[in-house]
Amino acid sequence: MARQANPALLKPLQLTPELEAVVGKGPMPRSEVVKKLWAYIKKNGLQDQQNKRNINADASLKVVFGGKSVVNMFEMTKLVSKHLS
Repeated sequence: MARQANPALLKPLQLTPELEAVVGKGPMPRSEVVKKLWAYIKKNGLQDQQNKRNINADASLKVVFGGKSVVNMFEMTKLVSKHLS
């Protein structure tokens, strides 16, 4: 039997203006936010070359990451959650 997707993950969420500056206009589901966030990170070469788990924030991401210039991918998810409602 195919596993049902978690409805909470598909629910469109409101994004803060800071997050919208990076991923585009909301509302959008969390999964879409994460997908667009990674697309942005890859497009701008923000993934650390030595440690792939770290993201080097540019000016736009720094705002989303609460002022941090380097975050790891697990921390990123937690910080991005603050911009979803």
